[in-house]
This record gives sequence, structure tokens and C-alpha cells, in this order.
Amino acid sequence: MTKTNTNDMNGGAAEQNGRRWAVLAICGVASALLGIDTSVLNYAVPSLSAQLAPSATQLLWIVDVYGFVLGGLLIVAGNVGDRIGRKKLLLLGVAGFGAASAISAYANSPATLIAARALLGLAGATIMPSTLSLVRASFTDPRERTTAVGISGGVAAASFALGPVVGGLLLDHFWWGSVFLVNVPVMAVVLVAGALILPETRNPETGRLDWVSVPLSVLGMFGVIYAIKTAARDGVAEPSVWIAAGLGAALLTVFLVRQTTLAEPLLDLRLFRNPAFSGAISANVVTMFAASVLSLGFSLYFQVVRGWSPLTAGLAVLPGPLAAAVTAPAAGALIPLIGRARTVAAGLFLMGLSTAGLGLSTPHTAYWQLLPVVIVNGAGLMLTFAVTADTILASAPSTRTGAAAAISETAMELGGALGVAILGSVLSAYYRSDLRLPAGLTARQTGAARESVSGGVDTGQQLAGGLGRQVVDAARQAFTDSLHTTTLIGASLMVLGAVAALITLRDVPAVLNDPDSEPEPVPAAA
Repeated sequence: MTKTNTNDMNGGAAEQNGRRWAVLAICGVASALLGIDTSVLNYAVPSLSAQLAPSATQLLWIVDVYGFVLGGLLIVAGNVGDRIGRKKLLLLGVAGFGAASAISAYANSPATLIAARALLGLAGATIMPSTLSLVRASFTDPRERTTAVGISGGVAAASFALGPVVGGLLLDHFWWGSVFLVNVPVMAVVLVAGALILPETRNPETGRLDWVSVPLSVLGMFGVIYAIKTAARDGVAEPSVWIAAGLGAALLTVFLVRQTTLAEPLLDLRLFRNPAFSGAISANVVTMFAASVLSLGFSLYFQVVRGWSPLTAGLAVLPGPLAAAVTAPAAGALIPLIGRARTVAAGLFLMGLSTAGLGLSTPHTAYWQLLPVVIVNGAGLMLTFAVTADTILASAPSTRTGAAAAISETAMELGGALGVAILGSVLSAYYRSDLRLPAGLTARQTGAARESVSGGVDTGQQLAGGLGRQVVDAARQAFTDSLHTTTLIGASLMVLGAVAALITLRDVPAVLNDPDSEPEPVPAAA
């Protein structure tokens, strides 16, 4: 009898262990599709523009509305998941993402595509915090949790770089809608597997959702994100930038003040009293802000300066995210050896070092010379994110993991948007100041060449003979010169972030136990 009971216990433990990793796999696939979808659209823009003929304003909304809705709804979605159940919210988001992807694929007008992209942003806002919350709830052992969160982050990082590769392969053989349609069967599999395998967890003692806080949060975030993106595109002199920024800041100020008066706030500001939580959030913002210059600059470098196709450019940067995916599990093993603060600082330092190295590239640098720093950059990125994500989730009460994950994702969205706006403007300003055009161009040609490196290369390619080659060479050289300066600024910020991490996270222990006992999962419906 004893032997039979022991076997049953061992079998049950093995089954439970297998279920945990199955949960991680399901959440990883859902997160990966979000990462791919974030970056793949840029490569479909020429094809969909030719077929749908959107106006300039409509095209901007097609590209930007996903990020607006996603960033504006993350905090609300995380709180809803804590209340109704994270599994339920994830499955709703997965179903919505699949349906919105099908609508996007077969959209026959710009207005339809804009609406479908907004639905994708809504679904993405429900998926992001739910996946992290479910991984945290499934892995209660601190060391296993760190490894699982690291793997989840590695998958997300790798998926973002897969966007250009997937987009290039699909657009070489199918129409532009295929970049959306590919999501449908994958999300269908996630929906079925999730319904069968994922555990249901939620806060068992939630109060009422404060419906006054919801529009304050959503509209405030929308205004701030709109202002940042518009400033990056049109400059800070645009009146709509200041109007949106002012309204957004005012609404968020009212929102934050209101949260301090509520027993069940939508955004629990008490989480920031924990130095582990606030330090990890700060490290993520710095990382996304400084790393954004790489995503922006080297997309232009490989495609415009080097003249590579989107597929080739995607393959060129792919070793970085792959290195991140491999490094993610190693971060968990490094924490006991050197501590959380030093692990995060090491990741930021490696990113700073590799960013400066990538910035030294010229229009003719051999790819094999860039490959090592691309790999080091990806590894440094994951050393940072794997530890900060685990720190954020482990520092929050188990009843607030959805809200904590949403805060983390929102901070990263804002950090990345600010980085593109500010460092992107620095990149453009230095390009214009470094551009040395030959004589013989009309005012219209000079204006187009000075607008951007893409405009400079296009202008030169439209001119015949040696004059055209001089314009192309001048644009490419000016861009790489501006990249040197901008990446140096980004690298300096990462080094400063490493120093800040050593200070803010110095007292955070290597093993972070949950601040309260994990609640029993609410049984899923039969």
C-alpha cells in the first residue's frame, strides 16, 4: 500500500511539474505572437498602401493605433484580470486577437483596417499582463520562477526580431493580409490548449472596480502616448503635441491623486514603496529608452544604408534576440552567484558596451564584425529583463500580479516611445547637421535629401551619373556619423542605468519569496 501511495505521489508531482511547463509554453506562444505583430506591420505598409490607398493621416493611424490602445488599456486590463480571473481574461484576449487578425487580413478599406488594429491593441492589452501573472502563479518556487520568467522574456525578445523575418517570408509569396492571417490558426491552438491546461487564479477579495478611474487612466495614457509619438514624427512645434500632452498629464494627475483615496485603487501606488519593485521598474524604463535607438537606427542602417531587403535585414539582427533567448535561463543561475543588483547592472553595462560598438559601424563595415556585438547586446538585454521582470512579479502581492505586470508593461511602452521620440529626434538632427550635399541640386531635391536618410538615398538614386552617387554617399555617411553620436548617448545612459541599478537594487535578496501566500487557484469550469 505504501509503495502504491508513493508511486501515486510521484506521478502526481510529475504531472504537476509537466503542467507548469505547459503553462509556460502556452503563455510564451501567446506573447510571441504579440511581439511578431508589433514589428511585422512596418514591412507590409508598402503593399497595403498600394492596395487600400490610405491618405497620409489614415496610414499614420494604421501604424500607430495599435500602440495607442495597447498602452492606454494595460493598467485597466491588469486590474480586470485580477478580478475576473487571469485565465479568463487571457482566453478572451486570445479569441479577440484571432478575430481582429482575420478582420485586418481581409480589410477592404483604411477605416476597417484602423478599427481592426484598434481591436488588436485591445486584445493585446489583455494578453500581456495575463501571461506574466499565470507564469508567476504556476511557478511558486523562487528559483524555478526566476527561470520561467526569464524564458518567457527571452521568447518575447526573440519574437520581436522574428517580425521582419516572418513578414519578409510571407510578403515574398502572399498578399499583405497574410501577415495578419497567420495569427488566426496559432491563436486557435492557444485558445484550445489554454482552456484545457491553464489554471484559473484571481484575487479572491476584490472590491468594486472604480469606474471613474478607468476613463482617467485610459484617456490620460492615450494623450501622453499620442503626444510622444506625434512629437517623434512631426516635431515638438506641432500644436497637437502640446494639447495632447497637457490634457494627458492633467488627467493622469487627477487619476494618481484619486488612487491615494481609494481602498481598492486601479493603480496601487503602495507597490512603489518597495525598493525592489521601483528599482526594477526604473531599470526597465532606462533600458527601453536607450535600446530604442538600436531598433530605430539599425533598421535604417541595414535597409537604407546597406540596401538590404527586409528579410535580409531581419536575419541580420536575429542573432541578438536568439542570444537573449539562450541567456534568459542563465540569468536565474547567475543571481545566486553575484546577486540581483549586479546581474541587472552587468546586463546594462553589456548593452552599453555593445551599443557603442555598433555605433562605430560605417557604410562598408563587414557583417562579421558587427555580429559579436549584436549577440552581446541581446545577451545583455535579457540579463536585465529576466531579473527585473521576476523582481517586479515577486515583489507584488499575489492578489495584485495582474496590476504589477501591467505597470511593468506600461513603463516599458512609455520608455520605448520616449526613446524613439527623443533619441530619434537627436538622430535626425545630427543627420541634417552632418549632411554635406554636392552643388547642383534644386531646392526641392535638397529638402527631400535633408528630410531623412531614406529621402537622401531616394533622391540620389533618381539622379543620373556621378551627382546621384555623391548624394547617396553623402546621405549614407551623414547617417552613420549621426548614428555614432546617438548610440554614444544611448550607451552612456545604459552605463548610468547600471550604476543606478547597483544602488536601487543593492538590498534586494537573491531569493525573493512571495510577499504573501499564493491563493488557491479558483477551479476552472468543467
